[in-house]
Amino acid sequence: MASSIRRPASPRQRLRTPLIAAGALVLSVTLAGCTGADAERSVGAPGTTQARPGRPAPDSAESAEPVPPARLPGVGPTTLAGIPGNARQVVLVTGRGEDSPVSQVVLYRRTSAGWEPGATWPAHNALKGWTDDHHAGDLRSPVGVFTLTDAGGLRPDPGAKLPYDRSVGFTIAGTGFEGESLAGSFDYVVAINYNHEPGTSPLDWTRPLGAGKGGGIWLHVDHGGPTHGCVSLAQEHMKELLRTLDPAQHPAIVMGDAKSLAR
Repeated sequence: MASSIRRPASPRQRLRTPLIAAGALVLSVTLAGCTGADAERSVGAPGTTQARPGRPAPDSAESAEPVPPARLPGVGPTTLAGIPGNARQVVLVTGRGEDSPVSQVVLYRRTSAGWEPGATWPAHNALKGWTDDHHAGDLRSPVGVFTLTDAGGLRPDPGAKLPYDRSVGFTIAGTGFEGESLAGSFDYVVAINYNHEPGTSPLDWTRPLGAGKGGGIWLHVDHGGPTHGCVSLAQEHMKELLRTLDPAQHPAIVMGDAKSLAR
């Protein structure tokens, strides 16, 4: 990412001038670190709705009312310990493999009985997969647990509960790793608080861990191929996510390949 990118004058500005200089296009591409070219094609499977697991009644052949799992499926004790105690919403991103750019996303809500799953959505992550030690330009998504506090995008607010920064700074052009168009990738964005200052626009350039550790890791609209480090979902799923994530529920994202998450 280029060091010459400047921070926006007002992270919470609701709408900026529609006149976009050519440099603005470069800004949005380099800032998010989520685009590229010439990658092998890897497309996620069609989305499905994940059923809640049932528990048979002790005195009947019929199944009892399904109950949510007490723990997040596939998440081991070390990863689980990283989830904030006040988190009542978790976006669980499970990568197909350590070196795979394909993953799936499930939004869980915490109830008195346990974690209740929503729909399962196909997703992309970084071209080269996942890493515990993400650095700028390594083409891997960071493994870990991160809070979700800020949203934005090029398009009008679709009804987000998180603070939403609509800005032309989210404009993007060019092609991805598979030659696909990147236009519209940043129509809707949720900042993942990996090396991001919570409470600021996704466009904010502050890097608490230093520039070398990368940043601009987002949930954003899928463009049909791997990303530089972000997690991407179909546009309709991004809109649904924005309407569901609630700051009062202290949402977090748990992300990584299945083997890493199971630790």
